[in-house]
Amino acid sequence: MLSYQTAAPGAPLVAVESETPQPQGTEVLVRMIACGVCHSDIHLHDGAFELGGGKKLEVGREGQVLGHEIFGEVVAVGPEASEVSIGDRRVVYPWIGCGECAVCKRGEEHLCTPGRALGIVAQGGFATHVLVPHSRYLFDKGAVKDSLAATYACSGLTAYGALKKLGELQAGDEVVIIGAGGVGMMAIQIARTMGLDPIVVDIDEAKLAAAKGLGVTRTFNSAEPDSAKAIRKSTGGAYAALDFVGAEASVNYGLACLRKGGMLVIVGLYGGSLTMPIPFIPMNARIIHGSYVGSLADMGELMAMVRDGKISPIDIIERPLNEASAALDDLKAGKVTGRQVLINEGA
Repeated sequence: MLSYQTAAPGAPLVAVESETPQPQGTEVLVRMIACGVCHSDIHLHDGAFELGGGKKLEVGREGQVLGHEIFGEVVAVGPEASEVSIGDRRVVYPWIGCGECAVCKRGEEHLCTPGRALGIVAQGGFATHVLVPHSRYLFDKGAVKDSLAATYACSGLTAYGALKKLGELQAGDEVVIIGAGGVGMMAIQIARTMGLDPIVVDIDEAKLAAAKGLGVTRTFNSAEPDSAKAIRKSTGGAYAALDFVGAEASVNYGLACLRKGGMLVIVGLYGGSLTMPIPFIPMNARIIHGSYVGSLADMGELMAMVRDGKISPIDIIERPLNEASAALDDLKAGKVTGRQVLINEGA
């Protein structure tokens, strides 16, 4: 098999030929067909998350195979594998836990630490083959395009998991989506499927135009100094803001949009730190909620919506697998609208 592995932090990925793994026990070997490129891949490639104040969380390691948005074909199964057949083409749920801890037993494998997440802890999809621990992590995509199907494993799931945290909305509960990149665009699609008309915020007019192309009726450019005030004035304060950027500026912007009792859901991992007067938290009765991808059950619900044709497609940019490094560079440079997906042209 061929994989593209990390070397020094930020350095080009290295092409490595190695023996194709043979599945054991319940394992399933998938030949990668399509693998999305995510902002998390940038942080892992760079080797750190920015924590603000000059602090960093070191996460990089040499020899890591990134890529967690995986769609592929089953080419081999272990002797104990069931409910899967060679030739099945499936989306892979990558947020795999240990399966034994209290978190996993609650059905929250995606929160298991350190877990066995593909492309994060275990080897991921920037490769021709991926080893999956069990068939329960494989999902039928229905009739959607292969490259689009891959993006539901993170982009779609992350958006859906964040939207679910809003709970049951009442008439007049306005929702703001901050960041119209790959995940934000997916959130817009899913939100509209759920009957919402979200307000969309970004600093890039091209991305705001793309959001309008999806049917969004209200957009704001966060670079305009009074735009958060304008949102608050026009809505009486939003019930919730979903921040798909996760930077100091975007978090503070989201808080500035909220009404008393509102909720800020932080999804993005751009980096920085949050400083605010503690009395404002109880006085405004606001909730600051972190959201990390989604559970296996969430994935099942999302893929049922996908198969039923309820979620409109986002823009996909297909690139050959050997352009993995260039795809990371372009995403880091802000040159991408939609979602880049690497294609294994030999599959």
